[in-house]
Amino acid sequence: MSITEIRNVSASASLDISNPADVEDLIPPDSSRSRLWIIRICSIVFTFGAWEILGRQVDPLFMSYPTAIAHAGVRLVQNGELFTALQSSLRSLVVSFGFAVVIGLALGLLIGRYRSVEAATDWIVNALYATPKVAILPLVILWFGLGDTAKIFIVSLLAVFPILINTISGVRNVPAQLIDVGNAFAAREDQIFRKIILPSAMPYMMTGIRLGIGRAIIGLVVAEFFTAMTGLGALIVKYGNQYDTASMFVPIILLSFIGVVTSSLVKWVEQRLAPWRYTEE
Repeated sequence: MSITEIRNVSASASLDISNPADVEDLIPPDSSRSRLWIIRICSIVFTFGAWEILGRQVDPLFMSYPTAIAHAGVRLVQNGELFTALQSSLRSLVVSFGFAVVIGLALGLLIGRYRSVEAATDWIVNALYATPKVAILPLVILWFGLGDTAKIFIVSLLAVFPILINTISGVRNVPAQLIDVGNAFAAREDQIFRKIILPSAMPYMMTGIRLGIGRAIIGLVVAEFFTAMTGLGALIVKYGNQYDTASMFVPIILLSFIGVVTSSLVKWVEQRLAPWRYTEE
């Protein structure tokens, strides 16, 4: 037996099976991923199966079940109502969330980097963040009327603060030593932003964007409840007024699906822009 083989055997023998980290090292990555997917699939099957069984025991006026919701969804797709509502909601969501990302990232970088900008805007940010957004809906309707403009304003206002606050935190958590090194090498301000601040703050910024997506979807539904007669929110109100619970669940589930897909997409982008974060984990 060679020295290398002896060392490998010794290292394996020294593993502490009471330590979960050591045990996980012995599990092949592929089998671990397969096991997690099996657990997820079983969880989904169990949840929908229980929902189907229990939902059939409840008055359909108060609760529905997956097969009834699926039939209602097929009907809404066939008559074109679901596609029209989805198109309206997605258009408003993309535009308003785009505004929120641009404003949140730009302001967050400036406030986090420059004390003078923080002194000028801190009180405004705190006041708007503490204000219940639903409370200003009557004002928004008065300013913009019942249409897409009011909807975009409300969604942007709700989504911008998680992005803004996380970006500020990310900039302020950049190690001062890195900026000192940049200054020592006579780096320009734009180089410090591109080479030091943005890479360091990227995980915070992406976390803010992921949180902002959830806020944006909430804002979209609230806005469509009150300021527009189109979109998935309006569809929920329509079938709620008709006591058609199965049809009402269709846009609710679709909104949840949109949230999961967009959040996963942002996480995928984050893995490309900040791969070191996942490498460390």
